[in-house]
Amino acid sequence: MDSDRRKILRFIGKGSVLAAFLGQIGAAGRAFYPNVLYEPPSRFKLKRPNDYPDGYTFVEAHRLFVIRQKEAFHVISAICTHLGCTVQWKDTEFDCPCHGSRFNPDGTVISGPAPRPLDWFATTVSPDGFLEVDSATDVARDFRLLVGKGKA
Repeated sequence: MDSDRRKILRFIGKGSVLAAFLGQIGAAGRAFYPNVLYEPPSRFKLKRPNDYPDGYTFVEAHRLFVIRQKEAFHVISAICTHLGCTVQWKDTEFDCPCHGSRFNPDGTVISGPAPRPLDWFATTVSPDGFLEVDSATDVARDFRLLVGKGKA
């Protein structure tokens, strides 16, 4: 009876060591498979320039504002730099509804907990005539994309 108990305990002990060893081999093998981060592309197309009215147009799908001033365009992120809430355009300024940050029309901070201005994104016109935004590339606050009437 005592030797049966020892056999069972020995079997459990050896099985535990084997399971730990196989677990380590599996974890080491996992290192050969890269982690893939599935994010939306940073470069994407919007509408044609003529489809935007003068002023501030919110693009919900990409959380940004397209600003048109006659034939000049620029794109500002609608993501608050404090905690990532979506800011809203309120006649003369951007307001964050979450924690009260306020931003000038050019995205610079007026007040609130936001630590830095809203991002401005690089904007071009694609060969097929659509506005194309690269949200991975910031541009200066005086950037304007000029679109002539014959081009759009």
